[in-house]
Order: sequence, then structure tokens, then C-alpha cells
Amino acid sequence: MAADEQACPHASVDAGAAPEPHVPPHSRIHRPVLLDRCLELLAPAISGPGAVVVDGTLGLGGHTAAMLAAHPSLTVVGIDRDPDALRRAAERLGADAGRVRFVHAIYDAIPDALVQADVDSVDGFLFDLGVSSLQLDEDDRGFSYARDAPLDMRMDTSRGITAADVLNTYSHGDLTRVLRTYGEEKFAPRIASAILREREKAPLTSSARLVELVRDSIPAPARRTGGNPAKRTFQALRIEVNGELDALRDALPAALDAVRPGGRIVVMSYQSLEDRLVKQAFAAVTQDRTPPELPVVLPEYGPRFRLLTRGAEVAGPEEIEANPRAASVRLRAVERLGTSESGVT
Repeated sequence: MAADEQACPHASVDAGAAPEPHVPPHSRIHRPVLLDRCLELLAPAISGPGAVVVDGTLGLGGHTAAMLAAHPSLTVVGIDRDPDALRRAAERLGADAGRVRFVHAIYDAIPDALVQADVDSVDGFLFDLGVSSLQLDEDDRGFSYARDAPLDMRMDTSRGITAADVLNTYSHGDLTRVLRTYGEEKFAPRIASAILREREKAPLTSSARLVELVRDSIPAPARRTGGNPAKRTFQALRIEVNGELDALRDALPAALDAVRPGGRIVVMSYQSLEDRLVKQAFAAVTQDRTPPELPVVLPEYGPRFRLLTRGAEVAGPEEIEANPRAASVRLRAVERLGTSESGVT
């Protein structure tokens, strides 16, 4: 996903896309992004008897439903920080919900989640990063800049600071840092100044008012391209509120350690900061680290994983046309090598 795009959610929703006609929450279920490709990549690892896959971003359960349908003996550990998502996913899955071990947690808590699910070995991991359709479609969550809502943006509404807390309490320097680092917003200081002026009058609580402040802070020529000028600010606030990049930094090594030989990990990201972390983590475990001055590969320095994708895969034109919210997805996948393949003795 380009730096100025807002992250796309688990179930095919991109809050950075052009506003769509509002549909009452959950009146329709979105087809998950790159569903067929995810199934294809994970199938060799999760098709055997007793296989276990972790859906680290369960959302409304779209990917999980498809995996359960394709693999009758599969068990899914479904992790989500949003308790409402867990409840709605269980409702959607119906009878298949009995094959899912639901865990209320952030996906960086993989070791604890596996203990809670009573799982020793994992054959696959799926991460579909970003905000879910459940969260985006709920007007009172404040994730979308297309509709006015309270500035909440928490994926788990039972805990943590809100976007309003950030906007009304952070210093100019901290607001600038958040907008510049997580939104890659070059006009971050100007937007931060506008926020401070606004909150001197009254606390900032409305997403529509925030959109106006951002728009008025960005020079007119810069507003003419790149979609809604507020999308970078909303992305930055959401990442700050939910600690998304910190969670991903912890989740990736935990998944790499937990997956068995022959197991596979598939990650879909929707903005450049996340994709960069995934790329770096996968590169570190797929490279031969033998010192260059040595003539042979040392087994202990051999790669632990192999790449299953060349670079980042994207959605095809047909999928994007049917679902414009898939336009920003970037998919990467790896497979853990066996002992003989990795050279470990």
C-alpha cells in the first residue's frame, strides 16, 4: 500500500477508497481479499489430518470460513482483539464454529493464545492486517472519514486510549511525530498546529471536524491528487491508538518460531509501513547468513524459511474492479524448511 493510503481491513474494506453508499452494518458480508490465493498458499500445510491454522486477525471470519470448508479436519485458532468480532464470527460460522478456538487477544500474544487454545503445533498462520469491515461499518467506531462519528478508533473498545484522547492531550511535537511517522504526512506540523488551535476552543470529538481541519491545513495544490487528504491522518491515529506496528513487530517472530517445518505463513498488509516490516522479517529468515569469506554454506547459518512469493503479490484487475477496496493489498508468504532443507543438524 502506498504511504498515503489508509489501511484496508480484514474483510476487504479500504477506508482510503472513495466513499461508498452507506449500508447498514453487517447487512452484507464482504468477500475476503485474495481469498483464493490465500487458500492456495496455505493448502499444502493445512490439508492433513489434525492440522491447525492460526487466523491472527479473525474479523468476521471470512478467511476462516473458507479454510474450514476446504479442509474438513482443520482446526482454527481465531484471534481478535475485538470481542464483538469474535461473537459475530461465531454467529457467521454456525456449526463450523465448533472447530474454532476463539481467543480474545491482540495477535502479538501468539504464545499465550496457543496455550489458551491448548495447541502445541501450528501448521499455518494467516494475518490480514488493518481495520475490519465490522469496525469500519460501525458508525460509532470513528475509523472512516467518510461519515461523521466520535473519534474512538479502538479495535478493542473495552480498553486503551481513543483517537480523541490523542488529539486532545498530545503535545504539538508528539502529534507531529504520530502524523509524520505513521501517516507519512508531510504537512504534519501544520495539521498539529490546527488541532491545537481547535482544542483550545473545545475538545475535538468529531471525525467530520477533524477532516475539515486536515483539509484546511493542506495547501490546495496538494489536495487535488491522492484522494481524501484526511486519510493519512486517520491512518496515523488508528496505528497510534491500537499500537499496530508494535504488535506486528512482536507477532511476526512469534509466528515464525511457532510454525512447524513445512508450515506456512501468509501476511496481507495494506500500507507501506506494515509491508516493510513483513518484508524485513521474511528476508531475515530466508537468507543464507554464512560469512562471505567461507567457501561453503555452514548449516547453522542456513535459511530457516523459503519465500513462496516473489516480492509482494497484489490483487488482479478483476478483483479490484469488483472490490476497489482490494487495490492496496500486498501479500507475502513463507514456508518453514525441514531439518535437512535448512541444513540444521
